[in-house]
Amino acid sequence: MKKYVCEFFGTFGLTFFACGVAATVGCNDAAGVAATALAFGLVIVAMAYSIGNVSGCHINPAVSIAMLLSKKLSFKDFVGYVVAQVAGAFAGSALLGVVLGSFDVLGANGYSSLLPNGNEVTVWIALLTEVILTFFFVLTILGVTSKKENANIAGLVIGLTLVMVHLLGIGITGTSVNPARSLAPAVLQGGDALKQVWVFIVAPLVGGTLAALFNKYVLDK
Repeated sequence: MKKYVCEFFGTFGLTFFACGVAATVGCNDAAGVAATALAFGLVIVAMAYSIGNVSGCHINPAVSIAMLLSKKLSFKDFVGYVVAQVAGAFAGSALLGVVLGSFDVLGANGYSSLLPNGNEVTVWIALLTEVILTFFFVLTILGVTSKKENANIAGLVIGLTLVMVHLLGIGITGTSVNPARSLAPAVLQGGDALKQVWVFIVAPLVGGTLAALFNKYVLDK
């Protein structure tokens, strides 16, 4: 139960603080993109060094499914982790809406914007982008946590990797790589975010699965 509580707490922090920065600062210019990317990375660093020794600090169903496939997490714990993560995300998003006084903008993901070159972000581009971003993010987690000697720097490496994928993905999809983080704001915000949320559930889970398979059959000695 302590593991599930930690996963709830960690995902709550991710949605409240990181999505909160995205909602209040905005991602319409370079400064906003950088601030949002750093917010997501810094929350991961903070949570990794606070709850990581109890639950492993997944706070992301895409990470949990990779750990399940890598036989580092039982199916029972996988279910418990995902339930706790989704519940934590909803709690964080709900409190964020209360603090902001509105549920209209909660840092939800979306792909209706245009790329800098003027091309439209289609559903297929959004899916492909999220799969790639999640693949590299989860693969980094699997790699850096596979060696005990990396324990002291794992949280920092994972956090910086999340910053990296956000710097690219924000302008395309807002960057999800986390179904729980996307589901809660979308449900509470509604509109296009809710219509498109399936992309940000399916693609990260596919990316996490591919990362686990790549790690097992290519990287695992």
